[in-house]
Amino acid sequence: MTDIDRYLDAATRENTQRSYASALRHFEVEWGGHLPATADSVARYLVDHAGQLAPNTLRQRLAALAHWHSEHGFIDPTRAPLVRKVLKGIQTLHPHVEKQATPLQLTQLAQVVDWLEGDVDASRARDDRAAELRCLRDRALVLLGFWRGFRGDELLRVQVEHLRLVAGEGMTCFLPRSKGDRQAVGTTYKVPALSRLCPVTATMEWVEAAQLSRGALFRGIDRWARISDEPLHPNSLIRLLRQLLTRAGLTAVDRYSSHSLRRGFAGWANANDWDVKALMEYVGWRDVRSAMRYIDGGDPFARQRIEASLPAPAVQAPLALPTPEAPS
Repeated sequence: MTDIDRYLDAATRENTQRSYASALRHFEVEWGGHLPATADSVARYLVDHAGQLAPNTLRQRLAALAHWHSEHGFIDPTRAPLVRKVLKGIQTLHPHVEKQATPLQLTQLAQVVDWLEGDVDASRARDDRAAELRCLRDRALVLLGFWRGFRGDELLRVQVEHLRLVAGEGMTCFLPRSKGDRQAVGTTYKVPALSRLCPVTATMEWVEAAQLSRGALFRGIDRWARISDEPLHPNSLIRLLRQLLTRAGLTAVDRYSSHSLRRGFAGWANANDWDVKALMEYVGWRDVRSAMRYIDGGDPFARQRIEASLPAPAVQAPLALPTPEAPS
């Protein structure tokens, strides 16, 4: 790989690269398409997967095809009117309700952390170093993910050398790249120190226990308590969280994903009267629509507002009973 290729490769986020590679593989290998593609072949690809793949997934596949053609100097077939009209027709005839992860509520977060802390003590009592390290890692992961509202990929890209402790206040966490950072200049996030459920304390205890000085903050741990040099794989995060929630006693864990931490924090902040602007600045959203997708209001069905405006029920006068006739 030349230096130019290396820098070009770095310009695209890793998870975007994986997503595009998967989409291109599906188009070429699984469906049998050819690159460069024509507008007609792209339209047929969409038709063959209409009703099978969600519209958002189809749009992501089109984005991957568009990126490939742009990178290789070919005309982008996805911008052809035929392709755009076919996609619109699919969305009309195959409406799809977007699935959203169930938010992890603060009470549930506390339940998970309490269980983890109890399991740390139990692991130490039976001298199970691997289990102890996993519990310390997982506690730091869920607390940092929740209170910072990180995406799953951001959480797994946190580097130990980019953490800075601010005595009595919290710590800062620098991410060289994130989804909202279009110019790739990096973003510094502030993480609060709390009296309970503290992400700073949990993170520092994990770093100290694992004796980490550089590299990924969250890594794999084998049964001999050996800590990997590589970060946890993004595909493993959802499974890890669901296993953790199950062991902590939560139910219906299949409805949770790595977005549950982010949605949980957004819902908590909204319920505690954070205005949307403050929430967007804290989490890093640039678009109000993105923020609103994560917020479930306190009155999601508008029931309370409508009930409050309903007229009071009319008070009916009691029926007058007939006066009995006096005996003659």
